[in-house]
Parts: sequence; structure tokens; C-alpha cells
Amino acid sequence: MSSNIRFLVEGEGEPVTFIHGVGSNLESWDQVVQRLKAEFTVLRMDLRGQGQSKPITRDCTLEDFVDDVLGAMDAAGFGKTDLIGFSLGGMIAQLFALTHPDRVHRLALISAVAGRTPEEKRRLSERAKTIREEGIGSVLGAADERWFTDAFRQAHPEKVEKRLKEMLKNDPTSYAEAYRIFAESDVGDRIHGIPHRTLVATGENDVGSSPRMAHFMHDQIPDSELVIFPELRHSLLVEAPDRVADLLLNFLSGRSGLAN
Repeated sequence: MSSNIRFLVEGEGEPVTFIHGVGSNLESWDQVVQRLKAEFTVLRMDLRGQGQSKPITRDCTLEDFVDDVLGAMDAAGFGKTDLIGFSLGGMIAQLFALTHPDRVHRLALISAVAGRTPEEKRRLSERAKTIREEGIGSVLGAADERWFTDAFRQAHPEKVEKRLKEMLKNDPTSYAEAYRIFAESDVGDRIHGIPHRTLVATGENDVGSSPRMAHFMHDQIPDSELVIFPELRHSLLVEAPDRVADLLLNFLSGRSGLAN
């Protein structure tokens, strides 16, 4: 495993691997992992160019991020794992499941993306261009409204501010490249080939990883379950980590009654 990628292994039990979103890091899973590590051995990593991993210095692809996950799994001694991805991490998890199906047990796609419309693709392409030309700060003005409910923003402004400041800490070139990959990639036309038991979950008012996309993934992936969190937007790991943890514990433990 290259020292370019930072990763962390915790807990006891069957292996579970977590993949974060654009401009985030392995700490984004802290509150969820705190709940899961008593029952599972948990692997998290900083994808290339993000967190404490080495910056991105060349053009990359979604497959490169898949390689990051595979390398961390090999270094951790994970042969087969439950795989959990958030946002961009959910897209990486989809491709990982398709290209390395023997390394995945079950799959959970949280606030993930697939099957974008032409208008959605255009909007993401424009945002990626703005980030490349004007920097991360140019798109953060409206991000808090896309990511958090009004009630959460009013009740916990410090948590919203902390998340936005974390975004600004990213290496600008690395973030722009990661966002370009997120904006341009879509494996929606392939996910019907995912053979694994899959959980698809998103927020009711998530405009980027929308319920329409979640229903599309659920319809395309043969063995899947769908959960829509009422009222929530994109940043489920910040606004509702305990609800996400409850959902994952039920799913990974084979308990019945996945609930909103």
C-alpha cells in the first residue's frame, strides 16, 4: 500500500469499509463509526488529494479512487468487506462493486448519485468549472442551504461553519480535480449488474443526490432496499449521524425493519 493514502482500522468483528465524499476525510464518519466499531472491524481512508493523503498532481479518474479503496483494503488485510459510500464515495462504491464483486459482501449507498439528467449534468459541469477557475470558496455560499435543513442551520450554526471551514482546508487543485471526477462520472447505466445486497438511502430534500436518483438506483439494483429520510438534505453524516448509524446497524446485522 502506498504511503500516499492515509487509512485507519478500528474495532472488532466482520470488516466494513467506509468511503467519504468530495473534499472530506475519514473523520467525516467519526460518529457513525463510534456506533459500529463495537460490532465490526472498520476501515476508513482519506482518498487521494483529500484529508491527509497526498495531493493530486495529475488528471485522475473514478477508477483511481477505486484503486485507493482497494489498496487500503489490501493493506488492512480485508479480503471481502461490506462497503459503505457517501456522495462521491457512493459512486466509487458502485464502481468498486462492479469491478471487484468478489471483494464486496453488502453495499450501502448513502446520499449517492446515479442516472443524472442532462440538466443535472450541465449544472454540475458549471459548478466544477467555477471551482477550477475561482476556487472552493466560490461555491460555498449556497452549499449550506443545499446540505442542511433550515432547522439544523439555526440550531447548530457551529457545526455548519465547521463543515464549511473543513472544505476550505482542501488543496485547491486536488479539490477541483476530485469535483471534476464527481461531476463527470456516472455509472448509472451499469448498476443493474450489481449483484450484492444493497441499501440505498438519501434525504427527502437532497437536491444533488435526489430521491429520484435513489429510486432509480433501487429500481436498477436487483437486490436493494430504499430508505428516504424525511425532511433531510445532503449532509446526513453531520445532521443525522445516529439515524445513519441505526440504519447501517440494522442493515449490516441482518435485522429486519429498515426504517426512516
